[in-house]
Amino acid sequence: MERTRKKVADSRFTLSALMGPQDANGHGNAHGGVIMRMVDEAGALVAMRHANRPVVTVAIDSMTFEEPILLGMLVMCNAELTYVGRTSMETRVEVVTEHPLHGTSKTTNIAYLVYVALDEDGRPAVVPEIDYFSDEERERAERAKARQEFRKQQRATEKRRHD
Repeated sequence: MERTRKKVADSRFTLSALMGPQDANGHGNAHGGVIMRMVDEAGALVAMRHANRPVVTVAIDSMTFEEPILLGMLVMCNAELTYVGRTSMETRVEVVTEHPLHGTSKTTNIAYLVYVALDEDGRPAVVPEIDYFSDEERERAERAKARQEFRKQQRATEKRRHD
């Protein structure tokens, strides 16, 4: 059976929220966990839109907070697919903050997350293939394939260590 094909643009998604007191950590900035939750939700929504199925998070690559996110800032998590395997998908989520009064914005984080689509029985399900149209999409896909290979090597090493 041939898998359907989709474009990266078919599932792009932006999740936005204004950071308020409920999002604060002890330093008066947005709590890292709040940002991580937004990143995971944005990535999952992209994966679900691509797969047309529920998904589960299986990996979050390192997430470095380049700058604090201040309360009162608008946070946008811009997410898109970078890689599609048989049942897994990698998403790239760029966290951008914008000062709503000045209109100035900056990228504070970029994270890569991997999701697996689930069938009705909760088992991995085959997802549509993906077509890359721009040079940027193709370059991101090549880097994503390298990350996926690295993840597989890490899992194999961990498995050997525990056997």
